[in-house]
Amino acid sequence: MKTIELLPGKKVYFSSDNHLGAPTMEHSLPRERKFVAWLDEIKDDAGAIFLIGDLFDFWMEYKTVVPKGFTRTLGKLAELSDTGIPIYFFVGNHDLWMNGYFEEELGIPVFHKPQQFNINGTTFFIGHGDGLGPDDKGFKRMKKVFTNPVAQWFFRWLHPDIGVRLAKHLSVSNKLISGDDDAKFLGEEKEWLVLYAKRKLETQHYDHFIFGHRHLPLEIDLNGKSKYTNLGDWVNYYTYAVFDGHILSLEKFEA
Repeated sequence: MKTIELLPGKKVYFSSDNHLGAPTMEHSLPRERKFVAWLDEIKDDAGAIFLIGDLFDFWMEYKTVVPKGFTRTLGKLAELSDTGIPIYFFVGNHDLWMNGYFEEELGIPVFHKPQQFNINGTTFFIGHGDGLGPDDKGFKRMKKVFTNPVAQWFFRWLHPDIGVRLAKHLSVSNKLISGDDDAKFLGEEKEWLVLYAKRKLETQHYDHFIFGHRHLPLEIDLNGKSKYTNLGDWVNYYTYAVFDGHILSLEKFEA
């Protein structure tokens, strides 16, 4: 379990599901500017920033090529990282093909699986949320293809102009990939990430479970001692979570 000790006055911020580039770069630009404004606003008291997946609607790293665009976001993240603010990136189902660019260019560690953190004595289980729990079966099958080394090897043989265009088209048009069919509250007894968290609690205690993926801002008490929080998104809700060292709250960026 990784440990973070916050200095007095510092906070930890959690954000997910920006889907920059969707449905087009032009349409996502206002959302990107709003996200960068949020990063600029929190930089003075941020003790750490967690980006919990699907920052991009599509991201694929070739050996010498990364997708065009996102200059404002990447520049701001580089600036914050250079000032010493720890930033942690968790891949989502849209940007899982990361292979060193964030670590080498931005100094930001990238996680491909959920991680456990102890922040000021409070325990967190953190991940994007895709493929977890008893449901999400269609995506679980698709993820096996996406993460298959042979499939990735063949995809990289496509010219980037073709590969990126094809992937962007599928990302926007395929409801299973985009998650559009999933963005509604199912009821606590059917929320598969809630069920996943409750199952984890059978073997180990966590104070907080932090997930994205569902595109819904949710706060659900699990057993009176643990809480499940879904971060929402930066497409419709512009919500994020903040931990002040004692209390975790879900908030909305209004600027």
